[in-house]
Amino acid sequence: MKWNVFNSSIGIALGGGGARGIAHIGVLRALEENEVKISYIAGTSIGALVASYYAFGKSIDDIRDVGEALNFTSVIGFSLQKKGLFSTRSMEKMIIRDLGDVNIEDAKIPLAICATDISTGEQVILERGNLAKAVCASTAVPGIFIPVKIDNRALVDGGITENVPISLLDKMGAGFTIGVSLNGHPVYSPPKDMIAIMSNAIDIAIDLRTRDQLKKADFTLSLNLERYSRMDNSGQFEDLYNEGYQHAQHRIGKLFWYRKTRIFFYLKKLYLAVVPFKIPNALAWWRS
Repeated sequence: MKWNVFNSSIGIALGGGGARGIAHIGVLRALEENEVKISYIAGTSIGALVASYYAFGKSIDDIRDVGEALNFTSVIGFSLQKKGLFSTRSMEKMIIRDLGDVNIEDAKIPLAICATDISTGEQVILERGNLAKAVCASTAVPGIFIPVKIDNRALVDGGITENVPISLLDKMGAGFTIGVSLNGHPVYSPPKDMIAIMSNAIDIAIDLRTRDQLKKADFTLSLNLERYSRMDNSGQFEDLYNEGYQHAQHRIGKLFWYRKTRIFFYLKKLYLAVVPFKIPNALAWWRS
């Protein structure tokens, strides 16, 4: 929660989760139907892809069409190199085809994309520059995809540093933040091959860190998608879409209630911030 309680602008952070990202489309549909205006949007990995289409003005129906045609093989290119098995070139071409060869700062809704510098471990926030490159960097799972070079930095999946990028919204100026997690109930399938082993290891590390990061959001939508694969859900598009839509619809009443009563949460936060300093000072004065 921000200290400026009168800032009512809403920011939404769409988290990573591979093929489960279809659920993000349903969440956005539910918010639109309930006239929740998004003023800022941020995304990590698949969340960065969905956020980009939404930020550049694509309708939910348009994004649905893209999502229905999307599968693992359609967004990768085999490129056996020392730094990865696949390239993100196919995804880059898809984004340019659908949105144009545009820059992030040209988005209709202010957009930020989270990536990770694989050489330093630093979080990299992309708010300017080529959109397609930025999304590809945010989705490049290390060891599987070749890192994407941007400004002489080797960038990979943003989920390593912040899978649901709430902090990006804070820096953008959002007054009220919503975090959407695709891994609300983490369960890991027994790995059958090398890629599955690497994927599970990364997911476990990310999920543990995400629990703490989500506490910074004003409101969370944490979806239980354990029965869906992170790799390919092309045959379950409607089911995943409805998971996001129905969960958001179910929680929307609490969202409106929280926004209306946030002044009380603000006063509580202010009280808790001030009391630890004031009470010791008062006791010292009383004893003197």
